[in-house]
Amino acid sequence: MTPKKYMSEVAKEGKRIRWPKRDVLIPAIVVVVIIAGVAALFLSIEDLAAGRIISILKDAFGGK
Repeated sequence: MTPKKYMSEVAKEGKRIRWPKRDVLIPAIVVVVIIAGVAALFLSIEDLAAGRIISILKDAFGGK
């Protein structure tokens, strides 16, 4: 398949896509942003806790 034919078929498929309406899309975006924020917060807290645990263990075992 030539690149030109591939791109024309990609464009053809792109025209077939049925995009969601704004009243469906906006709430979905809000949910994704909230979930991403909660995940980032959770991972940040977990990272801080792991760092403190490692620091405590280094102090306890005389690590430098």
